[in-house]
Amino acid sequence: MFNNIPPITRNIIILNIVVYVISNFFLYILQNPELYNSLSAFYPFSPNFKSWQIITHMFMHAPFAGGVGIMHILFNMFTLYSFGPILEQSLGDKKYLILYFLSGLGAFFLFNVWNFVEIENIKSSLESFGFDINGYLAGESVQFKGNATAIITQRDLLEDFNNIISVPMLGASGAIFGVIAAFATLYPEARIGIMFIPIPVKVKYVLPVVVIGSIYLGISGNGGGIAHLAHVGGAIVGYILAKIWKKHLYLFK
Repeated sequence: MFNNIPPITRNIIILNIVVYVISNFFLYILQNPELYNSLSAFYPFSPNFKSWQIITHMFMHAPFAGGVGIMHILFNMFTLYSFGPILEQSLGDKKYLILYFLSGLGAFFLFNVWNFVEIENIKSSLESFGFDINGYLAGESVQFKGNATAIITQRDLLEDFNNIISVPMLGASGAIFGVIAAFATLYPEARIGIMFIPIPVKVKYVLPVVVIGSIYLGISGNGGGIAHLAHVGGAIVGYILAKIWKKHLYLFK
């Protein structure tokens, strides 16, 4: 059955699985987290950021421990398996690859634009308390200023700041959301099954609900450790590309 999957989709799935196995081997068997840190995508102004991470993060998934990582990669690969082959055959190899990787880049971009906004707001709030954020970033020993309430607020802000620059983004979800959005744009009347809904639903109704929900969760901070705005970024790119290509779909072989 696996051999029946078109080559680009098949190779992307294989590459994700291989990277997942190798990265978890380093993490748990060799007790070395360096590969995870090197290939996952950090905030661009973080000291942990490397230029190649804008691509490599698309092939990383949550660590194996606790089963979360297994569900992460299984869900992503199953989704790609469900939607990718049709698009690969419709668009052709070149356009399909462009769709996949530009959607992943769009996910990275939007997620970090929002991170930048949050970082700047945090910096402004800390500086209003007299906190030397530049000194802190330079590694200097800094002191909180003000009363007990002000100190607690500064500590909370600094924790949020450190979470943004030290917690990486990883996963194929952004690229895959681009694939889903492109599918919904090219085949809006297609019906898909959704968990807990007894009848198939047209994909043109599902996508807007998912995107709106992702925007809300991403902006509200109730994402539960999921980069929801990355999903939105990928979906936007997938939608735009599909709208452009839809007019000339007959040209793609």
